[in-house]
Amino acid sequence: MSTDTQAATRFTLRRDAGAVWPAVKRVWSNRWAKVLAVLIGLPIVGIFLVWLIFAQGLPSAESLLTYEPALPTHVRDINGATVQTFARERRVELEYAEYPRQLVQAFLAAEDKTFFQHGGIDYPGIARAIFTNLTSSGRPVGASTITQQVAKNLLLTNELSYTRKIREAFLARRIEDVLTKEQILELYLNQIFLGRNAYGVQSAARAYFDKDVGDLALHEMAYLAILPKAPNNYDPEDDTEAALARRNFVLAEMERNGFIDASQRAAAQAEPLGTVRGSGDSIANVGGYFMEEVRRLLVGKFGEEADDGPHGVYSGGLWVRTSYDPVKQKAAENALRDGLMRYASGRGWRDPELSVDMTQDWRSQLAAARYGVGYDDWRSAVILSKEGGAATIGFTDGSTGTLPASAASMPKRGVGGTAFSFLQPGMIVAVKPEGGSYALRSVPEVSGGMVVEEVATGRILAMQGGWDVRGSSFNRATQAKRQPGSTFKPIVYSAALDNGMTPASIIVDGSFCVSQGAGLGQHCFRNFSGSNAGPQTMRWGLEQSRNLMTVRAANMTGMDKVTRLARTLGVGDYPNYLAISLGAGDTTVLQMTNAFAILANNGKEVKPTMIDYIQDRHGKVIYRTDTRPCEGCDAPDWNGKPMPRPPLRTKQLMDAMTAYQMVHMLEGVVTRGTAQRLRDLGRPLFGKTGTTTGPNDVWFIGGTADIVAGVYVGYDQPRSLGGYAQGGRIAAPIFEQFARAAIKDMPVVEFRAPAGIRMVRIDRRSGRKVFGTWPSNEPKAAVIWEAFKPETEPRRSIRRDQIAAREAAAAPTRRRAAAANDGADSDFLQREGGIY
Repeated sequence: MSTDTQAATRFTLRRDAGAVWPAVKRVWSNRWAKVLAVLIGLPIVGIFLVWLIFAQGLPSAESLLTYEPALPTHVRDINGATVQTFARERRVELEYAEYPRQLVQAFLAAEDKTFFQHGGIDYPGIARAIFTNLTSSGRPVGASTITQQVAKNLLLTNELSYTRKIREAFLARRIEDVLTKEQILELYLNQIFLGRNAYGVQSAARAYFDKDVGDLALHEMAYLAILPKAPNNYDPEDDTEAALARRNFVLAEMERNGFIDASQRAAAQAEPLGTVRGSGDSIANVGGYFMEEVRRLLVGKFGEEADDGPHGVYSGGLWVRTSYDPVKQKAAENALRDGLMRYASGRGWRDPELSVDMTQDWRSQLAAARYGVGYDDWRSAVILSKEGGAATIGFTDGSTGTLPASAASMPKRGVGGTAFSFLQPGMIVAVKPEGGSYALRSVPEVSGGMVVEEVATGRILAMQGGWDVRGSSFNRATQAKRQPGSTFKPIVYSAALDNGMTPASIIVDGSFCVSQGAGLGQHCFRNFSGSNAGPQTMRWGLEQSRNLMTVRAANMTGMDKVTRLARTLGVGDYPNYLAISLGAGDTTVLQMTNAFAILANNGKEVKPTMIDYIQDRHGKVIYRTDTRPCEGCDAPDWNGKPMPRPPLRTKQLMDAMTAYQMVHMLEGVVTRGTAQRLRDLGRPLFGKTGTTTGPNDVWFIGGTADIVAGVYVGYDQPRSLGGYAQGGRIAAPIFEQFARAAIKDMPVVEFRAPAGIRMVRIDRRSGRKVFGTWPSNEPKAAVIWEAFKPETEPRRSIRRDQIAAREAAAAPTRRRAAAANDGADSDFLQREGGIY
C-alpha cells in the first residue's frame, strides 16, 4: 500500500469518529429531547444541592452506637439503701426487652404506625403534612417518624423550621443504616421527654403512676403514649377531658392496628386516668447537710454536666456508696435543733424578713423561697389575709389554713407587742399544726454544727451543718472557722505527756504572767472565777478545765511542741502563742472531732470520709476511699481458710500510750468534771466541754470507743451568747440527747489500753500511789486507777488513814458549796473556771 493510501485511510477514520457530535447535535435540536434532559437533570442537581446545603456537618449516626443519655447520680447509705438522687433530668435507662410489648405498641399507634415498614422517613405522611401546611395558616404540622424524633432529640436542636426537618430526614436515613429498629426504639423510649421532668418511659411511669413499666395497665400505657408531642396539653389535673379523649384515641388506634381486640379497648377506655399527684419518685430524697456535702465533693471531683467529663454528677449515672447512717443522722438533726430551740426559747418571735408579691403566683414564690423550717411537722406559709382575730395562711400545695391570734401571742423579739400584730399579707412564716388550725413558730437565729465520726475508720456517720439546709447551705460543721476554747486543752496535755509529764504530775493553779515585749508590760492569764486552787494534778486540771494550769503546762512543754501536735492531728496550723493553748486558734467541728477520734483510736491516723466508693453507670468502681489490696475479699464462697483481711496502712500520729492516757483522763471529765451530766448514760464515755471568750461559742466533743461526736453552738456573726452560756449547759445536752437516741442499742465497749500501759492505784487529789485500799465505783472516789507509761508511776505514796482524814475534813465545805449552788452546770463551771 502506498503512502498516499495510508494517509487517506487515517483521514477516513477521523471523519467517522467526529460524526458522533453531529448526531448529538441533531438529537439536541429536537425540542422533546431537551425537555427530557432537563426533567432528568434537575432532580439530580436538586438532590446534590440539597445534600450540599443541608447534609453537610450533620453529626455521625455511628455516635448513637455508643450514646449514653444523661442519667442521675444515685447515693446509697451505710446499709446500701438508695437515699438520694442528684438529677436535672429524671431518667432510668432500660433495655428494649425490658419494655412490655403492649407499651411499645401503644407508642407505635400514637406516633409511628409504619415504623417497622419505612426506612426512616414516612413519605406519604410528609405529603399530607405539606398539603396541610400550605392550606392552613396555623402552626405547621409535621410527619416525623420515631427515627426522626430520635435524630432531633439526640443529635439536633428543637428549632421549628423546614431546614431542621430536612436535616432531620437526612440523619434519619443514616440512623436506619446504622441501627436496628429495636435499637432505635430503645433510644427513643429512654430519651423522650414526657413531662413532670421525666425523660424516658420508665421515669414517666413513676412520675404519673408511681409504677415500673412492667406493672402498668393498658390504659396507663396508652396515656403515656399521648405525651411525647405536648405533655402540657394533656395534664391529668388541668386538662383531664383532653387527656381522656387523646388516650381513648390511642386505644382505638391500637385496636385498628391489631395490637388489642375490641374487648380490651373497651375495658381500657372505661378506666379513669388514674394518675398520682406529686413526683411519684420511688426514692424519698433525704437531703440535708450531709447530702449537700456529698454533692459538693462529687462536683469537685467530677464536675456537674457531660461537658465536664463522662462522670458528671447530673449526667454520669454514678452510684455512690456513703457512710450516711439514717438513725444517727436523724438523732443529730433532732438533737441540734432541740438544743438551738432550748437556747432561743423565751426570746420571742423572730421575723424571717421574707415576703412574696401577692399580685403574682404566691405558691411558686413560696416554694422558691430560701426558708427552711427544720422540723418535719413545721411548714412554711404565706399570710394571705388578716381579719379580726385570725389570719388566713397558704401553703405551696395551694391549700390554706387559719392562724388564730392566740397562737401568735408571743412578743416580737427586740420590739415587744404580740407577733400577731406584726403579721401582714405576703409575709412568709413558719407554722405548726395545732388542733384544727396552726400556731406560729420561730426559727432561731443562733446556729451551730455537729459531726458524728466512726473511730476505727474515720467515716462520717452523720453531719448537721445548721438549722436547715433549705434556709442556708453554709455548712457550719465543715466551713465555719471557730475558736474551740477548752476542747483544745487535750492537745496541750497530750504534748505535755509526750514530754515527761504524767496524769499525776503536779501543776500549780496560780497566777501566770508573760512579758508582751518592750514597753508593753505583762499579760496575766486567769481562771474564769478569778480564784486559784494551788498545786493540783494534771488530771484535776483537765477535768475542771483550769486555764492557769493549761497555760503553765504549755509553757513548761513548749508551745512549739503543742502547735506541732495540733498540725499533726489536723486541727490547724497555729503560731506559738500561749493563748493558742486555751483554744484561741480557729478550726472546724470536723477537724476537732477527727482529732478526738485519733485519740480514741490510740493515736493511729484516721481521715474523715463521707464516700466509701463510687461506681460508674456500668458498675465499674472508679473511686474507692480504702485503696488497700485484699486478696480473696471478693471470693464467691468461703474456702475454709481464715477470713482475708486488708493490710494495715494507718500511720501512728502520736504515741499510743499518750493517746490512751488522754482518753482515760477525759473519761474523768464525764465522771466528775464539766460533762458529768453524761454520766447517766451508763457506759464508758470520754469528752471535753469548751467555752470561748464572750462567751461566743460553746462546744462539746466526745463519745465512746466506737464513735465520736462534736458539736458547737454560736451565732454566724460571732457575738455573746450570754453570761450563763457554757459548754456543759448548752452543748453537752445536745450530745446527751443524740447519744440516748443513737447509741442506746450499741454494745458497751471499754476503751482499750495499748501494750505497755500500767494501771496504778493513786490518790486522785495528790497523785500519790496508794496501798491498802482499792478504787470504788463512786464517781468522786478518793482512790482511782490511773494510766502510766512504764517507769513513770509516782514514787511517793499515801496511806489510807491519811486519805480518810483529808476527806472528812473537806466534806463540810463540799456540802455547803453544793447546797449553795444546787449543782447547776453553769455555777459549777464558774466556780471551777472552765472557760477560755
